[in-house]
Amino acid sequence: MTKPGYFILLILMLALQVAVAQETDQFTLTRTIHSDIVDFTVDNLGNLYVLNADNRLKKIGPKGDSLAVFNDVRQFGKISSMDVTNPLKILLYYKEFATIVMVDRFLTIVNSIDLRKINIFQAKAVGLAYDNNIWVYDELEAKLKRIGDDGTLIGQTTDIRQFVDSVPDPASIIDQSGLVYLYDSTKGVYIFDHYGAFLKKIQLPGILDFAVIDKNLLGRNSQFFFRYSAGTMNVQQEPIPAHYLPAIKIRIMPNAVYVLKQTGLEIYSRN
Repeated sequence: MTKPGYFILLILMLALQVAVAQETDQFTLTRTIHSDIVDFTVDNLGNLYVLNADNRLKKIGPKGDSLAVFNDVRQFGKISSMDVTNPLKILLYYKEFATIVMVDRFLTIVNSIDLRKINIFQAKAVGLAYDNNIWVYDELEAKLKRIGDDGTLIGQTTDIRQFVDSVPDPASIIDQSGLVYLYDSTKGVYIFDHYGAFLKKIQLPGILDFAVIDKNLLGRNSQFFFRYSAGTMNVQQEPIPAHYLPAIKIRIMPNAVYVLKQTGLEIYSRN
């Protein structure tokens, strides 16, 4: 690996067997959504979730049809993150109010958890767990906790400060292929198993659009896509196609590439 902050890794979410550079030639710009989009994500069914500057969340189907809108802005404030790992149980996290809101596929609220009521007062990131419960990193206690829909504590790690020299301040939590990844943009990736045992830390600071597929850590910088294999310690690097740049966010799926720019969200479909 090169120097921390110099070498960056991330997003390449296409088929697991192929590199981005070989595949992006197969994609053509098919649609652009011109709107004041500040964030977006895509689920494994190809549904697109677009968050506008006014905090309105809209769900758009693979064919471009509007499927649902979430407008409950006044009650919860600004959405900090979205987890659509399970399209039937979507997590919306409101960091300012330490509140997790669960919505169904129609973006209808089915439940909410005020983390402050279960004594978690500082949590930057949450994520859906393998068993449909919720991972929360409690920054004050330096523990990764798994809670139920009712806020019940199901499991937790020991104090992370006991076995790492610098505790994470994660921007995201991803549960994938039997492991849990806490990504800190300044310190790297902290990896745990499903039982909460800390496995290792990987020095990968400065990554954009962090993602994990089949134990491959994926990402990018302003010019290159990267894929890091945690098992082999190998890093693959491919240039980002020029027509994707400059990009605010890029998400690559098996049949589409989504590129958020200042001018809107561009959708490239497989030829």
